[in-house]
Amino acid sequence: MAKIKLTKNELKTQKDALKRFTRYLPTLELKKKQLLLEIKKAQQEVERLKAENAKVEREVANWVDVFADNDIDLQELVEIKELKTSTGNIAGIDIPVFENLEFEDIDYDFYDTPLWVDAGIAVCKEQIRRKAEWEIAQRQEELIQRELRTTIQRIKLFEEVKIPDARENIRAIQIFLGDQQTAAVVRGKIAKAKIERKKQEEASQV
Repeated sequence: MAKIKLTKNELKTQKDALKRFTRYLPTLELKKKQLLLEIKKAQQEVERLKAENAKVEREVANWVDVFADNDIDLQELVEIKELKTSTGNIAGIDIPVFENLEFEDIDYDFYDTPLWVDAGIAVCKEQIRRKAEWEIAQRQEELIQRELRTTIQRIKLFEEVKIPDARENIRAIQIFLGDQQTAAVVRGKIAKAKIERKKQEEASQV
């Protein structure tokens, strides 16, 4: 514990600090609950996207043999143009939000390309889109988890350090000031007794 001044001004400072800490602690507790709820939502979203991505991967697997037999390279037909995201806010922290994934319009010969290629391209685009959305959802969860750890650390700091220290400082200052006041009263009584005794001595000499 840091050394403090045993003064009335310091007593007021410590009391103000204690009020601030005790007022802020419920806000941190509320933030913790909100973050836990948001983490649960984020985890559910990640699981949903994971399941959907697995479904799309199974659909893509159905096309693999066909692509191999026809010597078709989908990488030449599917190209990402732009990943669009926005910024959301949860409990005071900024998180990325998936908006859309745009692909380049790549022309290919419709006469020389089998009809099923269109369906194959659509499925592959869906797989890439879901993966991008999944990765952003995971990033959201990571950011919220990090903020939760920071919030829990702050709660512990307030509960285990700041508030107990402020209370102990207030107690120590109050004891010191009380002792000072008692000593002042005692000194006053002693001084008064000396004055009375002196007056009595002077009166007896007259």
